[in-house]
Formats: sequence, structure tokens, C-alpha cells
Amino acid sequence: MPSQESIVVRQYLQAYTASQPANFDLEAARKGLEMLSSLTPVAPDIKVEKTFINGIPAEWISAPNAADDRVFLYLHGGAYIMGSCNTHRALAAKLSRSTGTRVLLPEYRLAPENPFPAAMEDAVICYRWLLSSGYKPEQIVIGGDSAGGGLTMSTLLSLKEAGDALPALTVLLSPWTDLAGTGESMETRAAADPWLKPDAARVTPLLYIRDKDPRDPIVSAIYADLAGLPPMMVQVGNDEILLSDSARLVDCARAAGIEVNFKVWDGMWHVFQTFEIPEANQAIEEIGEFVKQKLNVNVKQ
Repeated sequence: MPSQESIVVRQYLQAYTASQPANFDLEAARKGLEMLSSLTPVAPDIKVEKTFINGIPAEWISAPNAADDRVFLYLHGGAYIMGSCNTHRALAAKLSRSTGTRVLLPEYRLAPENPFPAAMEDAVICYRWLLSSGYKPEQIVIGGDSAGGGLTMSTLLSLKEAGDALPALTVLLSPWTDLAGTGESMETRAAADPWLKPDAARVTPLLYIRDKDPRDPIVSAIYADLAGLPPMMVQVGNDEILLSDSARLVDCARAAGIEVNFKVWDGMWHVFQTFEIPEANQAIEEIGEFVKQKLNVNVKQ
């Protein structure tokens, strides 16, 4: 049964979504995400350090137990057109505490001002910067939510193609892996999803990829050859239109011989881990267990 807290949040999301204008307004969407994210505060013991990675704004976000030599490169969601350190700082902080890693949260360039491949180029730059700064691939986890999950896959595929050493593992929260919007859950979960709508999910990719084929493997990982990528953890809500994006990615990954930890959360919606609900806390804890096991993190006391 969903927790009482999650029922309240679901009702809030439904009301918020219903209040949005019928015609898509990019600036309103960006401000709305910032507003939603402001409802989740960052714990006072979290250390936040602003920095620049070859000109890309970013933040180091560290819980007191974060190991200095373990890094989580986290790519925020937001349909490639919104999102920032502000919108994902609280989630990054929770991930730092649960995984015992320092989280690097970059503000990659957004569309439509900077369409594909700008976001992927920035993510690749950040990963290579970590390597040049002395971190080893086996000390790095890469991941993200929604579009950030799709961007994570694009980044890994780009790095693989270039022959770079890949990070130790991947963590994906409701990853957006099919910009063509062909998943059956786009229809079967439309009524249950309190946040995302199929029409918007099929229109917004054009702001990012423009005239690029949405089935191109570099932007939609379910069409890619995933062989050789690192182990991954995928979490997704049962009540979201992007459920099929996760399920099909997992099928492709397993068919390519990749170890996958996959969980569908009953009664949950898109990137539910962001919210202050018991289910989110449990999901974050499970991510921490997975990451610490794979990275062999010696967590500070």
C-alpha cells in the first residue's frame, strides 16, 4: 500500500499538473520545476561547493560520510530543457549520504538554446575531467533521472565509441530512453500518471533533437548496442508513462550481458525519489547499498 505521505504528494502533483496552461510554456515549466524542487530542503550538514568544469557550472555535494576518493557524476533530469543544481541539489545530497560518495552535479547546457549534442558533450567533458583530476574509472558511478538517465546512456555510448575507460556502474531513475515515445506505457499508464502526459512527452524531444531521428541510438538507448557497458541499477514507478522506457532498456542490457538490478515501485510515479516520502527513502537506501557494494566504499563514520 502507498504511504499516506505519498498519497498527499500524488494529490499535489495532480493538482499542479491540472493547473498548467494547455499550451506548453517553456519559461513557466522551468519556473515550475524550480518551485517544486524548493519544497525539498537540503539537510544542514550537507557541504555544497560551487565550481566550474572547463567552463561548465557545477556543484560538489557531499554528506559528512562521503569518501573523498569515490564520485557520483549525477546528470539531472528535466526533459533536456530545464533543471539545474537548484532543482536537484536535495536529491544529490540524499544520494551522497546513502552511497558514501561525493556527488558532482553539473549544469549541462539546455535545449532549445543548446540542442543535441550540447548536453552530451558537457557530460563527456565532466567525466573526462574527473579522470584527468586523478579519479580512476573504478571509483566513479554515473547516473541520472529522467532525461538525465537518457543522457547518462548517451554519455556512456559516446565514451565507449571513443574508446574511453568506462565508470564502474550506472544508476538510473525513471530513465527516458525512447524519444520516439513508442512504449506501451505511454498509453496504459497515462491515466495513472499524476505528473507526465503523453502529448508533452512526444513534443518536447523536438526541442532537444530537432530534426534528428528520435530512434537514433545515441539519443534513445533502447535502440543501441549496449554490450560492454557497466553494471546498472534501474528504478522506475509503476504509475508512470515512461515505465516501458525502463523495462525495455533493462531487457536490452540483459540481452547484452550486462548485470542489472531492476525494481518497479508499486504506486509510484516519475522520479518519486525526489520527494520526502517513505518509499523514496527506501529507494535511496537501496541505491546506496548497490553503489557501496560495487565501489567498495569505505564510508566515514
